[in-house]
Amino acid sequence: MPLVVQKYGGSSLADAAKIRNVARRIAKTRKAGKQVVVVVSAMGDTTDDLIKLAYQVNKKPEERELDVLLSTGELVASTLLAMALHGMGLRAISLSGAQAGIKTDDAYNKARITNIEPVRIFKELTKDNIVIVAGFQGITQDEDITTLGRGGSDTTAVALAAALKAERCERYTDVDGIYTSDPRLISKARKLRDISYDEMLEVVTYGFKSVQPRAVELAEVYNIPFLVASSFNNNAGTLIHLAKGNVNSHH
Repeated sequence: MPLVVQKYGGSSLADAAKIRNVARRIAKTRKAGKQVVVVVSAMGDTTDDLIKLAYQVNKKPEERELDVLLSTGELVASTLLAMALHGMGLRAISLSGAQAGIKTDDAYNKARITNIEPVRIFKELTKDNIVIVAGFQGITQDEDITTLGRGGSDTTAVALAAALKAERCERYTDVDGIYTSDPRLISKARKLRDISYDEMLEVVTYGFKSVQPRAVELAEVYNIPFLVASSFNNNAGTLIHLAKGNVNSHH
């Protein structure tokens, strides 16, 4: 059965109604005959709120404890999404980054994924579960929780897509694709149907905040087609993939 990795950003999961909306979208993919692994960000402004709270308690919070604290935002989102899917009669299970087998170095707050051992994910997929993974986090050799820095859930999603040999990675947010310029500022901005990895990296370097550069780099290395679309409508998004004419342009 083909496998797809879907990633949902914080704005897509900001409240109970939005979480149920995401659950419906996942259910639709599942019913279309695909296995689904979902990566979630924390709900809305949770991460910022947790950072604020930490600094109210201690002006210099220790990095290790801060990472453990920040990792809880994604756990909240993943468990609630699993509950929403259960409410729709679907089998689903939430996993932390550590349970999903995401290993990182020990650079707290900006850890890099060193490898992924997705044993548990595969086990849950064979039980017909939709697997929901808390993004933005992993675990060190010493079993300490780390976070991957801003936009880290994008990196989690692409790295998992590579490790699971998914047919593609889909990233859903409040923007329905990649535009020639910021559509909120420039009315003539056009949405692109597709864009190459290299062009996307250029766009990101010039300050387009919608996708994390590390995620685009990883997608290029492993040749994972990467769709950017909205979770709030069914408009076709933008597909980031190998430029035409490159070898193995079909994953």
